[in-house]
Amino acid sequence: MRTSIIASALLCASSAICTDQQLPLGSSPLLSSQSDDDAPPYRSKLLSLHKSLVSIKSTSGLEQEVGEWLADYFFDKGWTSNIQFVPPRENTPEGHERLNIIAWPSDVDVPDPKVLLTSHIDTVPPHIPYSIEDGEVTKSTMISGRGSVDAKASIAAMVTALDELLDAGKVSADDVMLLFVVGEEVSGEGMRWFNDSLDGVDHPPHFDAVIFGEPTENKLACGHKGALFCHLEAQGEAGHSGYPWLAKSANELMVRAMSKVLSADLGSSERFGNTTVNLGVIEGGVAENVIPEHASAGIMVRVALGPQKSGGEVVRQRIQAILDEVDEEAFTFHCGQSYGFVETNCDVDGFETMVANYGTDVPHLQGGFTRYLYGPGTILVAHGPRENITVGDLETAVEGYQKLVLNALGN
Repeated sequence: MRTSIIASALLCASSAICTDQQLPLGSSPLLSSQSDDDAPPYRSKLLSLHKSLVSIKSTSGLEQEVGEWLADYFFDKGWTSNIQFVPPRENTPEGHERLNIIAWPSDVDVPDPKVLLTSHIDTVPPHIPYSIEDGEVTKSTMISGRGSVDAKASIAAMVTALDELLDAGKVSADDVMLLFVVGEEVSGEGMRWFNDSLDGVDHPPHFDAVIFGEPTENKLACGHKGALFCHLEAQGEAGHSGYPWLAKSANELMVRAMSKVLSADLGSSERFGNTTVNLGVIEGGVAENVIPEHASAGIMVRVALGPQKSGGEVVRQRIQAILDEVDEEAFTFHCGQSYGFVETNCDVDGFETMVANYGTDVPHLQGGFTRYLYGPGTILVAHGPRENITVGDLETAVEGYQKLVLNALGN
């Protein structure tokens, strides 16, 4: 098996397990169907890879099967590949591994590629089986299933794009590398683990450019909003519901505070619009006739302020001021992941541009490289019950990734 190591310390220093043994070979059935006249020669290969990936359940924390499948896929292609083990999540079963997959087409043990293409192999729940419309496959044929857009479409298109460039001799095998990570949909721990593994390595790769795959409707993103992941608790005083003036309702405090937060101007910018808040979780109370003593809430803030390093903290302070205005003593407010808006390079000829309201792994990989954000499909169907993409969108992404790789290499 052509399995190597970027550097022993790079992949193993912060990992409990490393291996170079072959994993069980996964199946990759070809799609047998007719195609329209303008179908690219790689269509069958692209759709087969996409089908195999989407068919495998890989919700965050349960990515082992798809990671193993990819490792075997690259082995079968004759590429050099490596597995990076990432710590389990709370929902990860005992004995289940979480795998970042790193692959490159050259046979060197310590590569130094100029361009890295990366996306994530985890999805949100629940798993939705793969399906494709019946009949002749054309550019308008619809493919559905969890991850069909976010982000297994990007993975399939990236791999196919590199295959085409390598076969045409337009890039060198030493120029490129692929990285597919776990955990992007929750806290980005897969990319963070890879990033931290680079510290202290004698000869880490020095990327000139990194292309991040996410659904951007095949437009080149100029960046995306920042993020705050926050937990809020309100402490009141329990009492009989018939005498509310003798107690202090934690639920009432929470409702008043959230109403103010949701209606407040938390900051905006010309490119990224307004900062928005999603009240994703709210809990409180024990019974209808008991004034609640405790309430909690989870909020997700999409930050339109910059810079990336401190924009999130500015918004956090503004929310804290609102909570203090409602009640200086009742609230406990803690935010974990925090960053301001993220800027990426969108100055490439031949692409429409956009900005994204969602978060990505872009801020989790540090370095002085040029950052691109691009991929097939629309975020408006991702995470929903009807996640879907057309064959044409997948094929357009293959061409787009080829353009970005060549642009990054100065070709």
